[in-house]
Formats: sequence, structure tokens, C-alpha cells
Amino acid sequence: MSGVKKSTSAKIRLRGLLNQPDNRTCADCGAPDPKWASANIGVFLCLKCCGVHRSLGTHISKVLSVALDEWSDEEIDAMIEVGGNSSANSIYEAYIPEGYTKPGPNASNDERRKFIKSKYELQEFLKASLRITSGKDSSSSSTQSNISGKILDTILTNSTQKEGMVEFIGLLKVKVVKGTNLAVRDMMTSDPYVVLTLGKQTVQSTVISSNLNPVWNEELMLSVPSNYGPVKLQVYDHDTFSADDIMGEAEIDIQPLITSATSYGNPEMFGNMQIGKWLKSHDNALMEDSVVNIIDGKVKQDVPLKLQNVECGELHLELEWLPLDQ
Repeated sequence: MSGVKKSTSAKIRLRGLLNQPDNRTCADCGAPDPKWASANIGVFLCLKCCGVHRSLGTHISKVLSVALDEWSDEEIDAMIEVGGNSSANSIYEAYIPEGYTKPGPNASNDERRKFIKSKYELQEFLKASLRITSGKDSSSSSTQSNISGKILDTILTNSTQKEGMVEFIGLLKVKVVKGTNLAVRDMMTSDPYVVLTLGKQTVQSTVISSNLNPVWNEELMLSVPSNYGPVKLQVYDHDTFSADDIMGEAEIDIQPLITSATSYGNPEMFGNMQIGKWLKSHDNALMEDSVVNIIDGKVKQDVPLKLQNVECGELHLELEWLPLDQ
């Protein structure tokens, strides 16, 4: 266990990740209200599955209590990098055999043990080329690093990647830069966080307390399927004792970014230049035209949004396209 105590901001970041919809049930059996997590796999767990994870050893799964244990910033960063239960399961459960039944909340200990060992230790449901071996004899924190993070890095080097029946064509890096003049949902202020949804994937920013002009500068990652649609964005006010209140929403059309990037191929072959544009219209939430540029060999796009279905609020994002065949 790390000797670095959680700061207030670290506690908020971990709580924000736990409040993400896919993290409100156990990653392995679906039991509600998980209070444990595997810091080096990046999933939230119920008490029964937590016991099985502990039996695997910390070289595979380092289990911590969300509320009672001390977390280092590095461990919390690793959890956020994975993106939550859905992101981790899309990798570790991508190749579950047809007809295989995943254990439920009422499963026996033997059923849990068999599934969890197959999923994480033997990595039987993982694409063979992504399997990683972690040695028990290493005691360094770098060796006990985030296994799912390494797998996500490996995905970037593969020409194609299928998660179940869905084929992904690339990764979308979304930098949530800042919010401006956001709506008041508490007495005089709000505790905003941003939720992004693409298909079945949902990722969430950290919560910033008591701030109507928050600066996140936080990067979130989404896998983009071949039949992608718009990214749905929602801003919420975090509440401890009641349901979180909506603070506005918007949709982001990522087709101009992907089409422009695909047309030009390897951006490292070009100097800094404009290659595309998403035009402002009455049908979208843009505050002004959103330009797609090649900047230092990367395809990026500034996206200024006027939040919709709310009395006020703006959000500034930066998108970057990461093709899998690059």
C-alpha cells in the first residue's frame, strides 16, 4: 500500500470515477455498489469478487478499498487511464466463447474463482496478441503497473482491432479544456463534471468542486467503431446525497475530423495546415466554425460548444484523431 495519503483532489477524482455509470456495478459479477477496486487492472469490485482477486496476488490484481485504503495519485491516474469497467471489460472479455455464462451477483465462490482466474490470470478471453505476462518475482512499482494500460497502448500499434463483434478504426482523444459560465445547481455554485458517450462507451472527467468556470485540461479516450455516430456530451453537477443534476448537453460530429484525417493519410508528412472544418449551424451546438488542423504531425480540432437544454454555459474541447493503422 502506498504511503502517500490521498489529497482532497485525489479523493474527488476517485469518487468521480466510481460515480461513472459503468462503475456502479462490479466488473466481474454485476453486483451493485462496489466498494473495492483493482488498482493495477482498473476495475471496481464487490466484496466477494474482491476476495478472489486478492487470492491472485498483487502482481496480477492489487486490491484497495475505495473509501478506507490510502491511494497514491499514480494509482488513481492508472484507474482513470483505463476508463472504467466497460473499457476494461471490452478488452478482457472481448473473446468470451459463445454460450459462456458470466457469473452473476449470486454466483458461488467457485464460479467466481474460475471466471476471474480465466479472465485476468490466464487471460483466456483476451486477443492472443495482447496477452501480457507479469512475473511474481518483481517487486518494483513499475513492474506492477497498469496491465490494461499496457494493453491499450498495444492496441495503437495494431492495424485492426475487434472487440467482440465491433471493429474499431481508431481512437479519439478528447481534451476537456474548460467550462465557462456554467449553470448554478447548488445554492450559489455547482460541482461540475463532464460525461462523454460514444456507442456503448462512457467516460467521465473528474469533479471540480464549487466552480462555474472550471479548468480541467483533462484527456479522455474513446475507441471509435467503423459505424460511429456523434459523441454525446453531458455536464452534471455532482451531489453527494441526491441524484446528480444535468447542467447541459451537446452532440459532437466527429465525421469532419475522421474524414479529413483519412484523406491526408500520415499527418507527419505534412507541415502545419488546415485540412477540414465542421461548420456552425442552427442544428448543432458550435459557437463558431470548428477547424481541423495538422499541428506538429497530429490531426487536431478545437471545438467550442454552447451547451444546450440549459440556461447558460459553454465548454471548450480539443479533439485528436489516433488511427490504428498509423
